[in-house]
Amino acid sequence: MTDTVIGYRTTRIDGELKLTGKADYAADHNLPGQVYGYPVPSTIARGRLMNLDLDAARQAPGVIEIVHRGNFPPLQHSDNNPACGSEGKLYHSPNTMAEQNKVGEARLPFEDDGIHYEGQYIAMVIADTFEHARAAARLVKAQYEKETAVPGLFQTDDEGEEAESEAVSRGDPAGAYDAAAVKFDHTYTIAMETHVAMELHASNATWDGDRLTIYESTQGVVFQRNALAQIFGIPPEKVTVIAHYIGSGFGSKLFMWPHAVITAVAAKMVGRPVKTVLSRQQNFCSAGNRPASRQRIRMAADRDGTLKSIRHDSQNETSFVDTYVESVGSGTPSVYACDNVSVSQRLVEVNHGTPTSMRAPGEASGSVALEIAIDEMANELGMDPLAFRRKNYPDHDPAASLPWSSNHLRDCWDDGARRFGWEKRNSEIGSMRDGHEVIGWGMANATWEAMRSHCKARVELRADGRVQVACGTQDIGTGTYTIVAQTASELTGIPIERIEVKLGDSTLPAGPLSGGSMATATVLPAVAGATRDAIEQLKQLAITDGAPFEGKEAGALTFENGTLSDGSQMFPFAELLDKLQRGMAEGEASAAPGDEQERYSFRSFGAHFVEVRWDPGISRLYVSRVVSTIDIGRAINPLTARNQVEGAIVMGIGMGMFEKTEFDASGNIYNNNYADYIVPVHADMPDVEVELLDNPDFNFNEFGARGIGEIGTTGMAAAISNAVYHATGKRIRELPITLDKLMDDVPQAQSA
Repeated sequence: MTDTVIGYRTTRIDGELKLTGKADYAADHNLPGQVYGYPVPSTIARGRLMNLDLDAARQAPGVIEIVHRGNFPPLQHSDNNPACGSEGKLYHSPNTMAEQNKVGEARLPFEDDGIHYEGQYIAMVIADTFEHARAAARLVKAQYEKETAVPGLFQTDDEGEEAESEAVSRGDPAGAYDAAAVKFDHTYTIAMETHVAMELHASNATWDGDRLTIYESTQGVVFQRNALAQIFGIPPEKVTVIAHYIGSGFGSKLFMWPHAVITAVAAKMVGRPVKTVLSRQQNFCSAGNRPASRQRIRMAADRDGTLKSIRHDSQNETSFVDTYVESVGSGTPSVYACDNVSVSQRLVEVNHGTPTSMRAPGEASGSVALEIAIDEMANELGMDPLAFRRKNYPDHDPAASLPWSSNHLRDCWDDGARRFGWEKRNSEIGSMRDGHEVIGWGMANATWEAMRSHCKARVELRADGRVQVACGTQDIGTGTYTIVAQTASELTGIPIERIEVKLGDSTLPAGPLSGGSMATATVLPAVAGATRDAIEQLKQLAITDGAPFEGKEAGALTFENGTLSDGSQMFPFAELLDKLQRGMAEGEASAAPGDEQERYSFRSFGAHFVEVRWDPGISRLYVSRVVSTIDIGRAINPLTARNQVEGAIVMGIGMGMFEKTEFDASGNIYNNNYADYIVPVHADMPDVEVELLDNPDFNFNEFGARGIGEIGTTGMAAAISNAVYHATGKRIRELPITLDKLMDDVPQAQSA
């Protein structure tokens, strides 16, 4: 087999389609007879819907139907019992990972008259054009019985309910803390973030009898198929979900949201395809968020820098209609050597839409508190922050008591520090200057759990000389189409331009969610198995009666560069199939994790080194340079892999310095648009230098690859905060770091 495809920079095979506008996103589909849906959102955050006045909307031009609680059909719940319809999370729509039908919000649309957050859908107008639907939706008048909302985590005294599944403890954290020589107790807060992917959420649903097809901007076609099948009480094979291309999602499109269910119901009611594209404001309210969190860390160490105790206690927001746990402390027990560690988490109900996964869920937020705390402890001890981390490097996973399958964190430190020039860092606060600017250097670890799931794939060697690979996963812009083609090319020797990849269709062999940085490690083993099976099927055809290799043993044949040979004669597979008058040789395979999780701990590691510049005269703070070294095993395509880290770094800058979804005292969002919700733009971009180490992790899968989409976000915001402290002497524990927190004069150079 060729060895020149995997591991090499490869341009995206779908790049031309995207550049020419031929890539079909969910909202691009226009079906015969199609009409348009536009949701009507609640304008209050908490209360009861008492009445809907639909008269003006019904008389508006082009209106076909208005879907609302009064005419919405009964739908199925996972326990076949109706939901209770009150605050307290007693809704039971399909919502489990195990059954692969998890949804973004368990409450079905129009389940009751309760209003639980601003933007909750109270109706949907169906009209002949998008403009008519939107105009009519604005004519719907609602009467509410308004109740006092809980506007957010930081505006309530409720300590929340303990998430017992998140509780971890080893050793004697409290006793070790009390006995330690150096200790502190600090609280860190992070504002809610919203995903704001460029592509808006969209659904386009059509029915053919009892068969539903829906074009959806989703990161999980199989999950949405299963959820819709259960909700409508039909077999999964009668539901098709298509998502050929997704304009990213960052987690907001992992699971189905209520607009998709309403759209499917509307299409059935009017007997025509219905397309719904959410507005940016609706995306803010009703399609998930990274919830605000409050984290308390009590950390203790000996004078020599040995960590003695870490207690990481957190709260995160969840909604009144669903339970979402942002696993803030998930990485804390594993990333540093410490015998006494505890983690706890509490969930506080607020009147916001249900949170969901956002790039590096849990660990992005948790790494903020942990990595700032590590920096604070290094300062307390008078140690270099990198030296302190080296002192407490875990040579095995202390949480699982297992050896690391592969841990090259030390190499990440060495490489990143060398390229950044860390040895030139002056530890005195405010001592590094360039003209009017004060320079700050900070660093932090990056880490993310390596995950795999089960997957199926199909490969066809075709008589036209092409290879087709099919899998019911999806490419959310990360390059999955390309790495699947690389895999098939590697194993067949067929050039990538002759590999056709089919993804994003739930009728294909079932594939995984595009989330958790697990798609690569999950999909490629199945693709490899299916490719080998297709080659084996070709061999079996080649030795049948009358075939070119009649009488030979299949094991005696070799397949290289698309050609089957017995050592004396050879046939390209297309020629062989033509001789046999066969259209293809088809192979299928499944792949799943084995018992390796019982023998090793799998995690990826990295290090971020950040330079910030602060000009107190004009109150300007910016990130000027980022150097990151990441170890994710083997990078299948270093070009797209590096791009993933760069994008994750940008999101980390957003978390650290810009992003904050803001609510008024009534629980209404007032920055639900790109003008007011601040994200990093081109003018905010620093020089970014990313290095990917090459240490294949063959214990994890045959390709040695772990995921890369999440890890670049973890630790980034903390590294920025640590750099800001080095420049200004201000320890910012409340993110994002806005200029009002830095307005005092920078102190004179002083020892850290």
